[in-house]
Amino acid sequence: MHCAYFDTALCRSCTWLPRPYAQQLAAKQQAARHALGDDPGVHWSQPVASAEAGFRNRAKMVVGGSIEAPVLGLLDAHGAGVDLEDCALYPQALRAAFAPLRRLISAARIAPYDVPARRGELKFVLVTLAEDSGALMIRFVLRSREALGRLRGHLPQLQAELPQARVLSANLQPVHQAVLEGDEEILLGEQDALPLRSNGLTLWVGPQAFAQTNTPVAAALYRQARAWVQELDPPALLDLYCGAGGFALHCADGRRDVLGIESSAAAVALARRAAHDNALPRIQFAALDAAQGAAALTALPPLVIVNPPRRGLGAELCATLQASAARWLIYSSCNAATLTRDLAALPGFHARRAQVLDLFPHTAHYELLCLLERAA
Repeated sequence: MHCAYFDTALCRSCTWLPRPYAQQLAAKQQAARHALGDDPGVHWSQPVASAEAGFRNRAKMVVGGSIEAPVLGLLDAHGAGVDLEDCALYPQALRAAFAPLRRLISAARIAPYDVPARRGELKFVLVTLAEDSGALMIRFVLRSREALGRLRGHLPQLQAELPQARVLSANLQPVHQAVLEGDEEILLGEQDALPLRSNGLTLWVGPQAFAQTNTPVAAALYRQARAWVQELDPPALLDLYCGAGGFALHCADGRRDVLGIESSAAAVALARRAAHDNALPRIQFAALDAAQGAAALTALPPLVIVNPPRRGLGAELCATLQASAARWLIYSSCNAATLTRDLAALPGFHARRAQVLDLFPHTAHYELLCLLERAA
């Protein structure tokens, strides 16, 4: 894929871009095999490839420049804004939002946050696209409430230009740190979440709920996990770090009891909404820390799905899983290093099946889905 930003060194986020895509995928497959110790007992499914361009459903745009000429993209080494509105990773339906957003920033007189000077108000604009409907969720990350009134006053013009903007919110991030968002979210419209279609299900993503950035490959991830669950057919399963319920909802077919545990109360509310909207039986969600929630259960079910953040499961949860009667683990990992560490802390389980899913083309990152079985 050709990228003028990369060629001119304005952006080097896609570190593997010079590699042909087939070589990228082969390298990820090799790295994944190494993470599992090159175990000959593991059956590997074919890796799931991504589109090379237009695959991202979410844009995290740093706001630079000035009120009169805002810039959406990233900051260079000197803190100046670099325009990335034509980044080929974004589909056209998402890129179409950038110009109206720049006009809103100027019309509402919202000063972009100047990192070197530590002044200004608007730090990021975060845009999420529901690819099936074209609907957008737009979040403005602000330093304070100073610009909220002006922002609200100019939203009707933005919505006239972007009628597909369904969810609008402001996030307050007051600290001068490299932190994407703060704890406080202020809804600016009536809708609080965006529906996303995945494998015939309606999932919901809200302002502070995690969603995979590559919709087609994420759908393949959920399909593979569901296929393994259907084959094993356990009477119950537990989904830890369940987020807005992607794995749990795909595996709830009425044949088994499903419990999802997630620390974000907002994400749990969206998962419950999806379970209701899809009329899925025998599924529940709880807003708890994953390690504490698992430890508090009287007994773990035969199958546990884990989808931890990059830091992995950690010693406490690994100890709970190792001591449990669970027979199978489905581990979805975005960090092979922490997966390897966790597997060392789970000596009772051995990898039986695995698949690489390329959620992040042109980088070294990938998702590795593993089916682990307790040794006899």
